[in-house]
Amino acid sequence: MIPSLLPTYARAPLAFERGEGSWLETTDGRRFLDLSSGIAVNALGHAHPALVAALTEQAGKLWHVSNLYEIPAQKALADRLVAATFADTAFFTNSGTEALELAVKMVRKYWYEKGDPERIEIVAFTGSFHGRSTAAIAAAGSEKMVKGFGPLMPGFTHIEFGDHEALRAAVTDRTAAVLIEPVQGEGGIRPVPDPCLKGLRDLCDETGALLVFDEVQCGMGRTGRLFAHEWAGIAPDIMMVAKGIGGGFPLGAVLASEAAAEGMTLGTHGSTYGGNPLGCAVGAKVMEIIDDPDFLAEVRRKAASLHQRLEGLVAVHPDVFEEVRGLGFMLGLKCRAPNTEVVKAGYDQHVLTVPAADNVVRLLPALTISDDDITEAIERLDAAASAVKGTGA
Repeated sequence: MIPSLLPTYARAPLAFERGEGSWLETTDGRRFLDLSSGIAVNALGHAHPALVAALTEQAGKLWHVSNLYEIPAQKALADRLVAATFADTAFFTNSGTEALELAVKMVRKYWYEKGDPERIEIVAFTGSFHGRSTAAIAAAGSEKMVKGFGPLMPGFTHIEFGDHEALRAAVTDRTAAVLIEPVQGEGGIRPVPDPCLKGLRDLCDETGALLVFDEVQCGMGRTGRLFAHEWAGIAPDIMMVAKGIGGGFPLGAVLASEAAAEGMTLGTHGSTYGGNPLGCAVGAKVMEIIDDPDFLAEVRRKAASLHQRLEGLVAVHPDVFEEVRGLGFMLGLKCRAPNTEVVKAGYDQHVLTVPAADNVVRLLPALTISDDDITEAIERLDAAASAVKGTGA
């Protein structure tokens, strides 16, 4: 008999009822150090007082009116995002998947308005993850995601991650856009080197293709900059944002330059819930906290410390781990042992991590994690690795 919850997740046997900072507590009173942050969502940890206050204050006034009316909090958050980024305009969604859908529509409408409606091809990359809608899985293209869900949305070409020659051959003056994560998350914490991002910007400028960044997981301070592409000193034409922007409240956005968004006129897109007063009240507070040079400098300092200690962990357990990958607090332990065994061993040590492709364990702690909690994290990961070694994995 099918359960009341559609069985699409193999959930761990853990049920949490409260959290504070980098810690979660189960219904039976066990405390876990959370290095997953709800898959990079709880950027400021659990129950951050400023977010609780922002949400509570707004909840006592107004929850929802729809986008039939002006929403002052939405305009304020859009103004802040535009001021802090390359973008001239923003549209709010409820998730990263919805942001992907709009990004694809925006690209295709851009070329339609330019009198070239057949220019629809979007170049994407193996190992990518852009959500689970039909357009998003078509963009990723992996068999694991698309099998059984055809026919897929046409118009996507997939290039092997890191294959510069194939990319150069694929992106022509008929390419509509290039879609890429500056740091692949689900794909195994694989950063795109800064010179490659710069070269990609040059290639798009040369061919006229739009450059679309998916910063759903790597954005909002996770790499130590507000957005990961800032490390390369370049900017996209369109960017998808979600996860950390809501600090745990469902919120996403598409940011775009005026030129890229020129086709998205009255009636071309909409959302009933997107940018509602609750989400934007929380998002504005998240932006206020994260978009601060001192805050981001502290993220970089603590992330460097964690990275260094993880290198030591790899050295101590060379039969369990191979290397450390990533930027800032978007880190991955490439494993020699099965990554799922490392994650499970972590549960026994009351530490939460996230598996990814390429046999990687993701570490996505809250940006507010303390130095003491970083020390505790290494101790618990060390114990988990020792347990995996003991099993002969």
